[in-house]
Amino acid sequence: MTTARERFRELHESGTFLMPNPWDAGSARLLASLGFPALATTSSGFAATLGRRDQHVTRDELVAHVATLTAVLDIPLNVDAERCFADTAAGIGETVELLAAAGASGISIEDYDPVAGRIETLETGAERVAAAAKACARHGIVLTARAENLLYGHDDLDDTVARLRAYQAAGADVVFAPGVRTPAEISRVVDGVAAPVNVLAVPGAPAVPEMASLGVRRISTGGSLAWAAYGALRDAASELLTAGTTTFRSRALRAEEIAAAFGDDQPA
Repeated sequence: MTTARERFRELHESGTFLMPNPWDAGSARLLASLGFPALATTSSGFAATLGRRDQHVTRDELVAHVATLTAVLDIPLNVDAERCFADTAAGIGETVELLAAAGASGISIEDYDPVAGRIETLETGAERVAAAAKACARHGIVLTARAENLLYGHDDLDDTVARLRAYQAAGADVVFAPGVRTPAEISRVVDGVAAPVNVLAVPGAPAVPEMASLGVRRISTGGSLAWAAYGALRDAASELLTAGTTTFRSRALRAEEIAAAFGDDQPA
């Protein structure tokens, strides 16, 4: 029988697939019930479930979160592991081992250090990717290397592509530059690296069919679904508070949708 990790690797071999980002077990089950072939955690969305901002979650909390999600899923789960919660190769390897034990099929590592408030040098970033790749290879886990330049005001796309090339050479299976959005930028990344490319669906980015035509292999949503859900909660609660009405119920999940996502043995 094909394992989740094997299925996840196969998804990257051809075509384009969508990999949305749930923020808890319920949203994971709902997305899986809709037919997506794989899901991914979101660091900002998960942090919000704990009442915190992004980059304020501990490694132990993430590992427990991943175990909770994989326990209710039978499709692959990719993990946003930020910078793997470590400054050393040994620490990165330890993080991968913990996430592997929690059931991760994929792991991402990024080159932004929030404590120092800077992007790692290319050389340091590549060394860190190599450490993660070595650990991931022991478990057949797909490693995604992220170049964070565009999220932090470094708009040199040539440098971003150079980083992605170096990270691929260091052992990354997939590359990701959050923040690319125009067809020209996306094509520059896809054409510039010989590895599957993940693109984040953001306002102004091409629709999924156009991304597929540009050669994008994987499309994720980051924290946007979580924030859309929180926005719907705000709107519903504001209606109740200000108007005293509950028209928001008309936009809720139907009983059959709840049964499809959570099972038909749930109480009313």
